[in-house]
Amino acid sequence: MNIEKGNFLQQQDALVKRYGKDETSKLGPWNDAISLLLSHKSVRSYKPDALPEDTLETLLAAAQSAATSSNLQLWSVIAITDPDKKTELAKVAGNQKHIEQCPLFLVWLADLSRNQRMGKEEAVEMEVMPFVETFLVAAIDAALAAQNAVVAAESLDLSTVYIGAMRNDPKRVAELLELPSEVFGVFGLCVGYASHDVRAEVKPRLPQAAIAFHEVYGNPEEQSLRANYDKEMTKFSERNEMVADTWTNKVLGRMGKLSGMSGREKLMGILNSMGFPLR
Repeated sequence: MNIEKGNFLQQQDALVKRYGKDETSKLGPWNDAISLLLSHKSVRSYKPDALPEDTLETLLAAAQSAATSSNLQLWSVIAITDPDKKTELAKVAGNQKHIEQCPLFLVWLADLSRNQRMGKEEAVEMEVMPFVETFLVAAIDAALAAQNAVVAAESLDLSTVYIGAMRNDPKRVAELLELPSEVFGVFGLCVGYASHDVRAEVKPRLPQAAIAFHEVYGNPEEQSLRANYDKEMTKFSERNEMVADTWTNKVLGRMGKLSGMSGREKLMGILNSMGFPLR
């Protein structure tokens, strides 16, 4: 494949940052959009600077351009700029200060209520609403829309970080945002300009051979692939002034104890009480 030297070096650098020096991923087709995607990183420290006028509308246009199952559009988003409300939402998320710092905080919603209202207005019983499949479609729709917004934001030199901890206390989120029944806050998203002192580095991912298979599931080399990845993540932790640890240990610590869920183990009952029977 004929690849210009500049593009080749850019590709090589991006792949090393994403996978580590030992990754042998092939250098395929390349462009600026792919370069942007591979450079994604989460940022947890923001300047107070306001976003340019109409930035939100641009991000929303990108979000609404994402795929949506059967064009049902079972998602909504609430833009939060009020400092007091951001402070309260930060408390839900364990006092994550970046929620208060960022000029724009977006809460992405699985929203069945809009189409439910349509059914009532048209005198049609919406029989599919109570099922797990419908809630999954809504949550997936919200995630696809949000990721489009993230890519758009990063193309504008903005930084972002997802906040899954909105699910620590969904009822408090619903209270703060005045959510009707059949609406659930799936996650939040900080948007803003990264602080000058931020040290955000592209975080290595598992090698492609550990997560992508051909024709059937699995790779007999999984353990060795994970061992190599553990080495990369330990070096990443050290470089970023965190406690040096392997990915394996982090996963075991997060998923090996119920306390790691921060109350989210009760989500089924909470969802039921918020208008999602989940049959």
